Amino acid sequence: MTKSTLRRTLSAAAVAGGTAALMLAGIQGASAHVSVTPDKTAANSYALLTFGVPHGCDNTGTTKVTITLPQELNDAQPTVNPNWTVEKVTETLPAPRKQADGTSITKRTSKIVYTAKAPLDPHLRDALVLSVKLPDTAGKTLYFPTLQNCVKGQTDWAELPKEGQDPHSLEAPAPSVTVTAAAPEHGDGAAPGDKTEHASANSASDGGSSDGGSSDGGADARSWAGLLAGLAGLGLGGAAFFRKKKAA
Repeated sequence: MTKSTLRRTLSAAAVAGGTAALMLAGIQGASAHVSVTPDKTAANSYALLTFGVPHGCDNTGTTKVTITLPQELNDAQPTVNPNWTVEKVTETLPAPRKQADGTSITKRTSKIVYTAKAPLDPHLRDALVLSVKLPDTAGKTLYFPTLQNCVKGQTDWAELPKEGQDPHSLEAPAPSVTVTAAAPEHGDGAAPGDKTEHASANSASDGGSSDGGSSDGGADARSWAGLLAGLAGLGLGGAAFFRKKKAA
């Protein structure tokens, strides 16, 4: 290997190593945040929101996680986690809020508070899950400011990005979910496979024929075969009769 080739090889390796290091740093930085991962984002659907708690504060364990619900949500159903106790905090609305079914509510769930039965090891991760009904407005971003209390200190994951700002540039961004368009519905109420199954059932009910005329064609063939057999029998019978008459 020449010196120039060696220099090019080492240079390429250095660039690749630097790129990998930057990617790894980005991944570690992103995973260091308290974040939320929805199992679905379609408007007007029920979704499970998983809040990841990846580390403690100042290298001490997490003792409490308080999740504030956005004003667009009236309630959330927390999933039981054996490592935590959980409670809902409600608030009285400044004015009654009318619902889609015509009823009105005067209170809403404003916060979900998870309290650790024992401090969560700062080197371990846990997940807290809420079930919510997403609003029917596609394109809306819901923010869930989350306060993380630890044995020593706390982190308030509550920063909201300004218009056009990358949320990843924030030190303590609030977990967020962006609502997408509602899932399309089938106009006739049937699942995609129903029409195929219906066609198969019709085919089976008329003898398994694949087209409208094949069943009648079979019947015609059998009729002609029967007619030819009858004529052949009549011919044989007539020949026998004349032979007997001639012999007599």
